[in-house]
Order: sequence, then structure tokens, then C-alpha cells
Amino acid sequence: MAPAAFSVALAVALAILISGHGAAALSAAAAEYLEAHNHARAAVGVGPLTWSESLANGTSRLVRYQRDKMGCNFANLTSGKYGGNQMWASGQVVTPTMVVDTWVKEKEFYNHTDNTCVPNHQCGVYTQVVWRKSLELGCAQATCPKDQSSLSICFYNPPGNYVGESPY
Repeated sequence: MAPAAFSVALAVALAILISGHGAAALSAAAAEYLEAHNHARAAVGVGPLTWSESLANGTSRLVRYQRDKMGCNFANLTSGKYGGNQMWASGQVVTPTMVVDTWVKEKEFYNHTDNTCVPNHQCGVYTQVVWRKSLELGCAQATCPKDQSSLSICFYNPPGNYVGESPY
């Protein structure tokens, strides 16, 4: 899709999402997480995600718990019912776009033709971002007071990254 066509499609999708169902307008952070995800998904021909307040509330509770009780360490996302990505950043302000762009950088190591990742690299956070069957997104970020680092977590519903399944 051409950049101009993508921008128009994204604007229409966001307008529908924000006003189409009588929902309150998304926060700036929510809109930024959603736009960054949907930009990466459109680049590989995958439909857009919608924002889920339920998933966002879950990630908000989790990042606050990790900040307050776990010293800002990564959460264990393997046992939940949602797909998940997380990022820790030290001593800097990290925007939602920066978070998603960091995950999407793994694309350079992903080979879609044979659904593999270059040896000694990881591709799982990228493939979750673009997982075709995921429909909903919710994200949150917490600042860790000890060192002004931040922890960002996104949940995806339904989850992705099933062994042997291509993300798109």
C-alpha cells in the first residue's frame, strides 16, 4: 500500500475506532501505540488492530505491579491468556512509537518465505506485532523511580506466535 493510501486508511480506521462505537476518545499514548502497530501490520498486508480498554487495564495493572513489587523486572508473560510483548529502557523517555519500532526492528531477521529467524537473533516480538489473527491491543508503561527507566507492556488478543504457524 502506498504511504498516502496507508495514511488515509489509518485515519479512517482511527476515526471509526474512536467515534464509531460511541467509545470515548483514545488517550494520546493509546492512539500512538495503535498507530505504530497498525503501520507495521499494513507494511506486510495485515489488517489493523483495535484498542481494547480491557487489555490496556490489564497491562496497566501488570506494569505497576512490576514497578512496585518486582523492581521493574520483566513480567512472566508465558502463562497468560493473551500474547504479550514488553520492553525495558534505561534512563530515558520512551514514547509508544519508540517501543513498537524497537520490536519491529526484528523484522530484518525474519524470513517470511520459510517462517524462520536468522540464527542467533530473535523475531518473536516482531511476529506478535504483525500476527494476522490478533485483533485487539492494549498497552501501558510505567516509569521506575530508582533509575528513571521504563517498562512497557502490550497484550494481544487472540495471542500469536504458534510454532509452525506463519504470522501473516
